[in-house]
Order: sequence, then structure tokens, then C-alpha cells
Amino acid sequence: MTEAYIYDAIRTPRGKGRKDGALHEVTSLRLSAQTLNALKERNNLDGHAVEDVIWGNVTQVMEQGGNLARSAVLASDLDEAIPGLAINRFCASGLEAVNLSANQVRGGAGDAYIAGGVEMMGRVPMGSDGAAIAADPSLAMETYFVPQGISADIIATEYGFSRDDVDTYSVESQRRAKAAWDDRRFDGSVLTVRDINGLSILDHDEYMRPQTDMQSLGSLNPAFQAMGEVMPGFDKVALMKYPHLERINHVHHAGNSSGIVDGAAAILIGNKEFGEKWGLKPRARIRATAKIGTDPTINLTGPVPVTEKILADNGMNIKDIDLFEVNEAFAAVVLRFMQAFDVDHDKVNVNGGAIAMGHPLGATGAMILGTLLDEMERADKETGLATLCVASGMGAATIIERV
Repeated sequence: MTEAYIYDAIRTPRGKGRKDGALHEVTSLRLSAQTLNALKERNNLDGHAVEDVIWGNVTQVMEQGGNLARSAVLASDLDEAIPGLAINRFCASGLEAVNLSANQVRGGAGDAYIAGGVEMMGRVPMGSDGAAIAADPSLAMETYFVPQGISADIIATEYGFSRDDVDTYSVESQRRAKAAWDDRRFDGSVLTVRDINGLSILDHDEYMRPQTDMQSLGSLNPAFQAMGEVMPGFDKVALMKYPHLERINHVHHAGNSSGIVDGAAAILIGNKEFGEKWGLKPRARIRATAKIGTDPTINLTGPVPVTEKILADNGMNIKDIDLFEVNEAFAAVVLRFMQAFDVDHDKVNVNGGAIAMGHPLGATGAMILGTLLDEMERADKETGLATLCVASGMGAATIIERV
């Protein structure tokens, strides 16, 4: 089978996903086009250089609807002969775009692809597209649906993570993110977003709160306790599914959950011949990809079984992986991953994660893969794994190796 390589990976800074956020004036279309243009310019691509653009975005309505991938190609400097495919695997959309692209290359369906995604959460609010699993009682009741914040608290309850545990993890995420920016570890992969006049409007992750400490987090009330215990009483739904639990311990809040932000990311993937044609040196080989369905109520445990699957399918074990990026949707998600595999925190999210920098849903998967590759090069490591939990009970993972 043809090998698929990563030739480049870039992302925008993450802007606060609200009206006063630095990126609020930029549409999903224009942020996507800027990202595609930056990738094209960095690699001197011309004409029909890639087979397709596979672009993740989760809330596919309004300005993010109507096959945003194709619209972004037409709004960019890419050749109009390049098509576009918009995909949605919720939080893993950006990583799934990479995995689909890699597997197309490996299967011989084109020499190269651009993969990635975008989410402008301040302009197109999360959940504004509706969801059958939440809105259709016949499915919601059958699957014991609860919101993701309740799912995160179920994980904390089931696996024994206290409020101090999740807050301690979150303080460390903020510390690591600040250290990474102070050390300029993202300089080679973060592009500056510009307005229509070409003026810089954001060149750093805006959401970060490096002053966060245990005391400031301790002042925050659990964000999901009211919806769990009072109205509409989702704790009762969870306890029907998991009767061995006496109660749900509500430990998550805004400070130990992923931030609502705007952002985009893109990765250039191709075979050996593509690199030779364009004079590009591969940075990593995409060794394996995987996806899996999981319990839709506890919902966010997907990184564990999908990692078990990808390792087993490729004759590997957890000790074969040098570095991990596990999306910080909620602190308990990453704590459960480290607990399940007995992985030291020194190998996981070493530059911080979505708790500190934010989680632009459709872009995050591509962002964390790019961060993983940058860190593998900086630390001279050989093999890395990126994984995300996914809404409705799914998981996705990718293993890359430096070349």
C-alpha cells in the first residue's frame, strides 16, 4: 500500500468565541480561505496540486452550511478544479478529515489532499443545527441521553476523580500552554489572521488564562449540577443507566472544561511522488487511523477503546508511543486516558490543550495532530498518537511516525 506522509501543518490562533473575540468579524469562509492560502504559499503549490480538500466543521448551518469546503476552495487562491468535501464527526471532524485523506492516498485515489477544518463558535453557536439524539424523544430516551457536561461528571464519578483532581489538571494545562508560547514553540505553525485590509487582528491564542490557580478555580460553582439535579434532572437519567452509582459527583466547570473559541487548521498530506514533484520533504508518516463507537451516555470515553483498537490492529502497545495528544474536552477525559493506560502526564499534552487554549470543534483534531508533530520534532521523538472523544459516544485516533 502507498504510504501517506504529512508535509506541512498549520493553524490559526484560537480567538475567544464571543462577540468581543478578536476573530468575531471573520466568517468561517474567510478564515478557511486564509488557512488554505497560507498552506498553498508555504509549499509553493500551483494548479491542481491536490486531489481534494476535506474540511471538518461541526455546526453545518448558516455561514458554515452548504459544503463549506468547496466554498472555501473557491474563496481561496487554490485552483477551482480542486473540489471540496465537508464532513462532520463532531469533535473529531478535523482529525477524521486527515484520516480520510491519508487513507485515500494510501489507497491510490490521488497523490495529495489538504485536510483540516474550522469552527467559528462565536458566530455559529454550538447546537444551533439541532441534534436528533437530544431533540427526538424516541432516540433520547432509548440512549439515555444527557448533555456532555453531565457525561464528564459521570466519568469523574465512575473513575474516582475529585474536584481537586480535575482542577489540578487544568491549572497544569494553563501552565504548559503559557510555557509553550513563552518558548515560541508554536511559531512555525501558527499563522497571523488578517482583516480585509491585510492588517493583523490575531497572532496568539486569545483564550488562555495563565493566571489560573487552584484558588481561582475553587471559587467556581459546578457548571452542570443544576441541570443534573434540578431541571430537567439529567442525573436521574444517568442513574437509570448506571444504577451502581449512588449519585453523580459534579466537578466540572468553565475552568476545567474546553474553551469556546474560533479557529481553523490545515494539514498537507501526500505520497512520495507528490513530495518529489513539488520539492517537499515529508515530516511524518501516517502509520495508522482508527474510529470506534462507544456508550452514548457516558459519551466521552472514546479515547480509551479507540486507542486500544488502533494499537491492537497494528501490533503495537502503549509503550511504543512516545507522545500523546488527548483532546481536553473536559479534564476527566484526559485523566481517564492516563489512568486506563498508566501513562505518565509528562508524555500527554505537554504544551497544554483545549482547557487552556480552546476547542474550535471542527478544527481541533487537525490542530492537535499538528501540535503533536511539532513537539515530536522539538523533543526528537519518533512516534505519536492523537485522539479525541466524540459526541454521541465515539472515538478517533491517528498514529504518526517521523521520517
